[in-house]
Amino acid sequence: MTQPDSKGSDASAVAPDTPLGHPGELEMRQRFPSDYHWNDHSLTAMMRPILSTGLARFVEALPFFFIATSDAEGHCDCSFRGREHDDTGAPLPALRVIDTGSLVFPDFSGNGLYNSLGNIQVNPHIGMLFMDFDRRRRARINGIAQIIDANEDIRSTWPTAQAAVLVSVEQAYGNCQARIPRMIPT
Repeated sequence: MTQPDSKGSDASAVAPDTPLGHPGELEMRQRFPSDYHWNDHSLTAMMRPILSTGLARFVEALPFFFIATSDAEGHCDCSFRGREHDDTGAPLPALRVIDTGSLVFPDFSGNGLYNSLGNIQVNPHIGMLFMDFDRRRRARINGIAQIIDANEDIRSTWPTAQAAVLVSVEQAYGNCQARIPRMIPT
């Protein structure tokens, strides 16, 4: 998939996430010590600004994921993003990894509130959570999102997409399997 024409937020004008975390995260690590001892080396080794081949395969294979966005004042919203099916009933991908630093997912018509797209328009930070309940695996991707037109390239993958969201990866990492319920489809 080629890089689509963008529309919306200017990702180059947004300050990137820091690997060690913001002051609130640092304060909570002091307040609630854990068995994990995070430092520059361990955090940057875990939270990579790229998608590894294995992580790319994992997120592309899933039928759904969750996104978190917030408006300019920090009011949050979480949204479920699931795959659609084509006219024959074959599943379409929930997202596509473009390269090690970016991915794209479709936006389909919904309830017309545009909570996620509206938030991305005014605050391009996005958090993405990927869960495989069958194998008890999860991963996170944080980045900068921008709304793009559903051009020919997008519609060749998602024919009914009204737009798409292009995400530039800032942090990509696997997450432990603690407390993930094992759910096996029947």
